[in-house]
Amino acid sequence: MNSLAGKTALVTGASSGIGAAVAKDLAGRGAGVVLTARRVERIEALEQEIKDAGGEAKAVAADVTKKEDMENVAAVAEETFGTVDILINNAGVMLLSMLKNDQVDEWAQMVDVNIKGVLYGVHAVLPNMLEKGNGHVVNVSSVAGHEVMPSSSVYSATKFAVRAFSVGMEKELSGLGVRVTNISPGVVETELTTHITDEEVKSRFEGAEMSSLQAEDIANAVGYAVTQPEEVNVNEVTVRPMKG
Repeated sequence: MNSLAGKTALVTGASSGIGAAVAKDLAGRGAGVVLTARRVERIEALEQEIKDAGGEAKAVAADVTKKEDMENVAAVAEETFGTVDILINNAGVMLLSMLKNDQVDEWAQMVDVNIKGVLYGVHAVLPNMLEKGNGHVVNVSSVAGHEVMPSSSVYSATKFAVRAFSVGMEKELSGLGVRVTNISPGVVETELTTHITDEEVKSRFEGAEMSSLQAEDIANAVGYAVTQPEEVNVNEVTVRPMKG
């Protein structure tokens, strides 16, 4: 496992699933990890788990849809570890629904978390990365950012936006020392599907058997991207499960 000793990583959505797995993986590689999410008790438990395993971690409660919260997380990260070298923009919601069912509040929530959350994370750490001339931003998009299915119209739109933003970031920032990676996971076994409220869509997942990845599979992909030599910029990684 390649070392990230001396590096600091800020992971959003670290309270469960992919975010928690990424945080543990990066800590295992030697990085100091700043864990942020709204569920305080979960990130505090993860902080203790990482410390018990010999790693370094700091839990900071935040809502990624609030610019001031993300600014505070970055400030605490710098106070605790001195800098932020790696940002993992992982926080996201997947509130699949049929457009005819007019779940407009959930559409807005996905725009706020999946797009604005990514923008506010970059806003919070980019000035410091540019000042020191290096850094790495990893945006977690989705295979839904490549393909659209019935019920994913709005969710896919947010994930296409994350991919487009990642492409633009790479074109603007690679010459300034900041690397950018877009990770697009396929179906991953997480709690995301349990948040779906549209009964028409929920019924598709109940009892359905499908090939899926584990959160650790995505953590491995992130770990691969962020441990490449400084002159290597891994821009796009798509991870899909093998069909069973």
